[in-house]
Amino acid sequence: MPDEDLVFKALADPTRRRLLDALFERDGRPLGELEAIVNQSTEMSRFGVAKHLRLLESADLVITVKSGRERLHYLNPVPIRQIHDRWIDKYTERRVRALTDLKEIAEDDHD
Repeated sequence: MPDEDLVFKALADPTRRRLLDALFERDGRPLGELEAIVNQSTEMSRFGVAKHLRLLESADLVITVKSGRERLHYLNPVPIRQIHDRWIDKYTERRVRALTDLKEIAEDDHD
């Protein structure tokens, strides 16, 4: 599966999005802390949370670093940015350009 497909698959699940949100709020969280965050909205085992984290790692959205006896999880926003640049940016460019042109026309009319 191409990397882009893994990113879309990872982002399709609400639990994985919640994990990414938690890492965005504060990076470097251990599994136990992420499990507690997930369990605020749904009951999930430690194994279930770890499985979601592995999928996020395979999509390169999460990087795990061993620190002593703990494994800390960090957000990697680069794949999301690449999706944005490829799929979102190109569809919004014309609209943004049209608004910019309209602003310039309105400013020229006032001069």
